[in-house]
Amino acid sequence: TDDEYEAIEAVIGHEYFHNWTGNRVTCRDWFQLTLKEGLTVFRDQQFTADQTSAAVKRIRDVVTLRTNQFPEDAGPMAHPIRPESYISMDNFYTATVYEKGAEVVRLYHTLFGADGFRRGMDLYFARHDGHAVTCDDFRAALADANGADLTRFERWYSQASTPLVSARGEWDPAARAYSLRLAQSLPNAPEDGPRDPLPIPVRMGLLGRDGRDLPLRLAGERGDAPTTRVLLLEEREATFRFEEIAEPPVPSLLRQFSAPVALAMPRSRSELAFLFARDSDPVSRWDAGQTLAQELLLALAADAAAGRPLSLDAEFAAAIGRVLEDPALDGSLRALMLSLPNLRVLGEAQVSRSPQGREAAAQRGEAERRVGPREGWKANEDHQMATIDYASLHAAREFAIAELARAHRAQFEEIARERAGDRPYRIERAAIDRRRLRNAALRYLSALGDPGWTARIAQQFERADNMTDRQAALQILVDLPGDAREAPLARFYQTWRGDPLVLDKWFTVQALSTRADTFDRVARLARHPDFTLANPNRLRALVGSFASGNPVRFHAADGRPYAFLADVVLELDQRNPQVAARLAANFGPWRRFAGAQQAAMRAQLERIASAKPISKDVFEIATRALKSPEAAQ
Repeated sequence: TDDEYEAIEAVIGHEYFHNWTGNRVTCRDWFQLTLKEGLTVFRDQQFTADQTSAAVKRIRDVVTLRTNQFPEDAGPMAHPIRPESYISMDNFYTATVYEKGAEVVRLYHTLFGADGFRRGMDLYFARHDGHAVTCDDFRAALADANGADLTRFERWYSQASTPLVSARGEWDPAARAYSLRLAQSLPNAPEDGPRDPLPIPVRMGLLGRDGRDLPLRLAGERGDAPTTRVLLLEEREATFRFEEIAEPPVPSLLRQFSAPVALAMPRSRSELAFLFARDSDPVSRWDAGQTLAQELLLALAADAAAGRPLSLDAEFAAAIGRVLEDPALDGSLRALMLSLPNLRVLGEAQVSRSPQGREAAAQRGEAERRVGPREGWKANEDHQMATIDYASLHAAREFAIAELARAHRAQFEEIARERAGDRPYRIERAAIDRRRLRNAALRYLSALGDPGWTARIAQQFERADNMTDRQAALQILVDLPGDAREAPLARFYQTWRGDPLVLDKWFTVQALSTRADTFDRVARLARHPDFTLANPNRLRALVGSFASGNPVRFHAADGRPYAFLADVVLELDQRNPQVAARLAANFGPWRRFAGAQQAAMRAQLERIASAKPISKDVFEIATRALKSPEAAQ
């Protein structure tokens, strides 16, 4: 597929870049793993951004971070990018070490710019070629090359948890000034770990009522003022005052997602819709849309859980319409703008933005200011009792997709019918953009239940001359009933059963189906003649995709998928403990679920932890997850 071609190029780039960042300059010990992996992930991210679209690549990296790393930071396996201890180092090839590690490297790039970062890299290689070094050596090279003091940045290497940046702005019309107050906290940080304020670069802008970027002149400055600038939040809180702001601005914060943090700022739906339509920074524009969609979907999920009627916010529907009509957006970027937050991101938000979660964060922050971070955290620990309800989130998300499809049917149909220049298949930017946007439109149109569009999607599956369009169509069709689903699955299997890597896709699309009977199908596929635990790719395609990529069906109320996964983990542990441990990690957030789900996951964790024999890989995952909140953190 188009995505896989890009991913393959990125992997090749990553391994090639390891020649310098990993081989010629290597790690003194395993605790420094992020020195080579975080840095090399950042390098391959920059490479892909240059080869494709910088905005699209940055947005996809942010989605990966929020989907995989933020939950890791909030769970029992939370650890700094430089772990302090381990039983099995295999368990620390994690999203934290890799993706968050890359974000920490990006902090330096944000602070010093491309030229300053390059000076630091040149000095790092000049000093350490042929040496085994530490994260501190890397940071020292960046600091010395730029005449900077990066002492406080060491905290990013030793502190776990996703920082929360709270922001509040106030416009003073008499003084023609705007004050931006920023505060930081670590609401999920381990009780027994450090909780010092981190240096957080906040790239920001202010938009006028017509959408233009306003000049940003801090108090006391003279001369021309930039329209985007980086503020460095180093203390628990700080206020920045901008002068000559003649109108109430709309703030655009964390442009380019300048730090791996969560942002909390009181903003109206109108402000978010305005940013979604007008922000000049594509990443912040996308993020405003995601924030708006997230708030609406959480409200819809609460209504769904309570059995109340659902209705879609008209302002959000109108904002999606503006994206559909915006000629400035290429197809890939527009497809991302049209995508709603995924269920795992929504699940994390459901906890943190619930009344209980907001109360816990507020009281914890106030306690930190009064009595210090550790005491404040412990005093308010019991307040965060919210749980994840994937069933209501899925219902809300599907409802929103169907309502948006009805509201903008004509535009989606126009996009879906556009096929100019698509044959023969070519790996070219314009063609990739068209395919991504068209397949996004088809996903919306499939929600209408129109037999005509179901037939068109099946036709795309049959006639496609490339795997991108064929797999996109199949992923839609597997959620439909009857022959619309079974005939293309049978056809795909017969066509590709001799190609193991393509057959993996056949297992994956079925594992990711959101139909109510998906687990029963997954259980049958686990007994399929072409399925084997001896093939890690096949195992990840079916069991891994289901457990980590299909939260609404994995977290079923009856708990059967949990017992299934535990069976696989225990059998697999005898032959491949590394993969078994990664699968067992899906039980990690068991405390974030309610009632029967929580009890069922805990029972399976206890069953795994008490197994004899058991690898140290799986043992570490299971026992850390089962520890009391205080010990686990």
